[in-house]
Amino acid sequence: MTDIKRYLTLDLPKGQSAFLWGPRKAGKSTYLKQHYPDSLYYDLLDSSVYLKLLEAPYAIRQEIALLPEDKRSQPVIIDEVQKLPILLDEAHGIIESMKPVSFILCGSSTRKLRRSGANFLGGRAWTYSFTPLVFPELSTFDLVHIFQTGLLPSNYLHPATAERSIKAYIKNYLIQEIQQEGSIRNLRSFLRFLDVMAFSHGEIINYANIGRDCAVDAKTVKAYFEILTDMLLGTFVDPYTKTPGRTIITSHPKFYFFDVGIANALAHRNITEVAGAAAGHAFEHYLFYELNSYKQLNDLDFPIRYWRTKSGIEVDFILGDGNIAIESKMSTLIQKRDVKGLIAFHKERPDTKLYIVCLETRARLMTVDGTHIHVVPIKQFLEDLWDKKII
Repeated sequence: MTDIKRYLTLDLPKGQSAFLWGPRKAGKSTYLKQHYPDSLYYDLLDSSVYLKLLEAPYAIRQEIALLPEDKRSQPVIIDEVQKLPILLDEAHGIIESMKPVSFILCGSSTRKLRRSGANFLGGRAWTYSFTPLVFPELSTFDLVHIFQTGLLPSNYLHPATAERSIKAYIKNYLIQEIQQEGSIRNLRSFLRFLDVMAFSHGEIINYANIGRDCAVDAKTVKAYFEILTDMLLGTFVDPYTKTPGRTIITSHPKFYFFDVGIANALAHRNITEVAGAAAGHAFEHYLFYELNSYKQLNDLDFPIRYWRTKSGIEVDFILGDGNIAIESKMSTLIQKRDVKGLIAFHKERPDTKLYIVCLETRARLMTVDGTHIHVVPIKQFLEDLWDKKII
């Protein structure tokens, strides 16, 4: 991974602390070690470090006190900080009493911190997000490769072993960590939930229906989803509801897992070509992943929502306050029937810019009933997105 220049830039003034949140194995630790090689580093996945600070959290203050002045100019890094929430109190005290000492507090879950009422430093730390690999970081663009391996760096860069690595991630991290952090009592029901959720991934969530399949109530299913979001393993996408005049689905979100490769593995999908329903789901998921990562890594504030009427007319993604509508369609030739959702949305929001992201080879402007739709190949769309030409 050393030959990949990550998109994120931590631009921290001297003395400024930060939280860095991202899913496990996204590359946070490697990034920090490369960019801050002289920093004092505490890795709470190291059992000896964890046990020492569990017993004596004040030791971190004593060790920092011995740092020479030049070392104090580098941020102190605590990796997987959610494992010891009390260290946030220590960090807060050190920031106040030992200026200009600062911290980068790195984590893969906010659940334990929030549930314990942890000290989030009262606004003294900026917040950054870290994701798996994104389009500008890829040396080549191969959708089948992305669908098979996902974008966790260790999986994407080693496709020969990615299948085994993904299985290990699901078994050794995803299930065990979720069970521990989520206080899940009925593991069998949760495993069934993961299975059902994987097959309804990217679809409108019906908590009651999923609960019946998992033999738990809707409240428990909702709690399971919240555990996944707290651990940065997925994202809810709410419906866009500001268009008047139609009966809009307003109460049910969609859910997208954080990595397309993990999602396909959970659903037992082995995608070997950009064709078929499974690849179509992965295509939509990947487009959402890039949109959401672009938003997070650039610290932008626009919502990403979907639009659907009770009659089934739908647009995959609505950005901002309805300013941009995007439909994903894994097709090499977009026709009038493919854009009926965009046309319907445009009738209610005539100022919306419409895109259909597809597999055509060249971009073109399609006009249907006087409505202009930008038909864009996915690679060009992602180039434009990350060049800040879309939003």
